Amino acid sequence: MNPSNTNRKPCKFSESLFKKLKETGKTLAFAESITAGNLCAEMVQYAGASEILLGGIVAYSNSVKMQMLGVKNETLKTHGAVSEQTVREMVTGLHERIPADFCAAVSGIAGPGGGSAEKPVGTVWLGLWTEGVLRTEMKVFEGNRDEIIQSCVDWVYTRLLQGSFQNQKDPLSLKENQHYP
Repeated sequence: MNPSNTNRKPCKFSESLFKKLKETGKTLAFAESITAGNLCAEMVQYAGASEILLGGIVAYSNSVKMQMLGVKNETLKTHGAVSEQTVREMVTGLHERIPADFCAAVSGIAGPGGGSAEKPVGTVWLGLWTEGVLRTEMKVFEGNRDEIIQSCVDWVYTRLLQGSFQNQKDPLSLKENQHYP
């Protein structure tokens, strides 16, 4: 792994999202576990990011998820950090603390250890909040640790872009508790 992220590939969707947010005057915030700040880092590479990115919380440990995002201890004990219930609480807590127009929370297992039969390495849960609607989705990525994290960053930006600005059926306008198709 490259701690300085000098070899990290730029996300091909972040610039499009940046431009759309800038055009519409909308704001963004992140609660990051598996991505550990990479989502915020991706957005701040663009001049003017301070008008769009309100902030982010890196909540890698369960204690920080509880203290900074309001995730319940019972949720973590019952469902684990990598679960739909946890990302729902993460994104809700994020929106309460940083009321951006679009909020995203991610929690997952980057590996190489930490996986199980039920939650293999590469399992990631995403929670999105916009205009009072909370959506969740789970995906399992393959690859090494860096590849899983990069895939997760790309996926989050893709979902934000697709879910927030499609003229056709907007997946974020569907009812709460539904998942992306």
